[in-house]
Amino acid sequence: MDEIIVGMDVGTTKICTLVGRVEEGQRIRILGVGIEPSEGIRKGNIVDLNAATQAIQRSVERAEHTSGLEITSALVSLAGAHVSSVNSRGVSAITGGIVDATDVARALDQARAIAIPSDREIVHVIQRGYNIDGQDGIRQPVGLHGYKIEVETHIITASGATLDNLRQCVSAAGVKDMQFVLNPLASAEVTLTENERQMGVAVCDIGGGTTDLAIYVNGDVWHTMVLAVGGNHITQDIAHGLRLPVSQAEEVKKQQGQALRSEVGPEEYFSIRPFGEDHAVQINRMDLTYIIEARVNEIFKLIMQEIKRSGYDGLLPAGVVLTGGSSMLPGIKRLASQVMGLPVRSAQPENLLGMVDKLNSPAYSTAVGLLHWAMTMGEHEKMLGRGRKRRGKGEPNMFFSNIKNWLKRLLP
Repeated sequence: MDEIIVGMDVGTTKICTLVGRVEEGQRIRILGVGIEPSEGIRKGNIVDLNAATQAIQRSVERAEHTSGLEITSALVSLAGAHVSSVNSRGVSAITGGIVDATDVARALDQARAIAIPSDREIVHVIQRGYNIDGQDGIRQPVGLHGYKIEVETHIITASGATLDNLRQCVSAAGVKDMQFVLNPLASAEVTLTENERQMGVAVCDIGGGTTDLAIYVNGDVWHTMVLAVGGNHITQDIAHGLRLPVSQAEEVKKQQGQALRSEVGPEEYFSIRPFGEDHAVQINRMDLTYIIEARVNEIFKLIMQEIKRSGYDGLLPAGVVLTGGSSMLPGIKRLASQVMGLPVRSAQPENLLGMVDKLNSPAYSTAVGLLHWAMTMGEHEKMLGRGRKRRGKGEPNMFFSNIKNWLKRLLP
């Protein structure tokens, strides 16, 4: 029986619910798509419960209609400045002289036993490598001989109240069983190559309300961060600078936007109708580009500042991979490379099957990445010999258990 998986990207700009089926060769066929404009969400946070709930409900209903399946479980994306991370180590004695899953679980439990405020919740505990009796760099400890095992983890936490608000909105849409995945980790699933992960790379998902960053070194996550700035800030700057409604400023950005002034000629003009004007006026495209370049420059300076603060800026020979809807802005890749002094490429989901007309775009990296994350978890579950949770006919078969063993991607 093929496995059905569901991913829900709850963003500031859009809600995207995808239903996929895992086929032979570990490829995902998209069975259902529900894309709706986002409402009641700002910078990754719920600001209007009713509006957000209705937007999520419309997205889920459309995905159910196109797939013919009832959605009761999903992986849900998470972003917002309330997200933070910390690295932690855990140590445990190896009881029988040979490492087994119980020894690994005890070490991981020790790593996650950190003091966090009562208003925060652990979202991910991701292992970054093991050390047995002083020998480090161990990827798979089970079966090795030793007396003491140590694990290094990357722990991601989020505001408990913010998660509860999101849970309430998603549950109201009939999705009762959910697991959160941080945006850049999901995006990395479909945008990074294994070689980039090993060499050292940063994935940067520039959305509407947030810019999400994850740094990978030696194949593992070393640092994560969410910045409360994104494409909507560029739109707001255009609206303010050219005296336009926000909706019109967004269209101007998409149709005339350019991140590099060097790519725009001084004689290029376009027509718009600003506030207070009875007729359309001619705007020099160079003026628009000046507004955009200033904000984009600031965004990449903030990203580079965060990379340097992490201490891993010298460990990124593969540079930065841009994704997210705002990464489609012309000239943004070159400007990013100039500001950060690193190689930069853009990426989007590829090799998709099924209903993929709109999904071959950087804007849907997180949504498609959630499906790949679910598929990877499913593979690990089967490797552990755990049975699948059977549901009613037509319902997605999801098994997002609390994995506390040697899985590469550990969810609490």
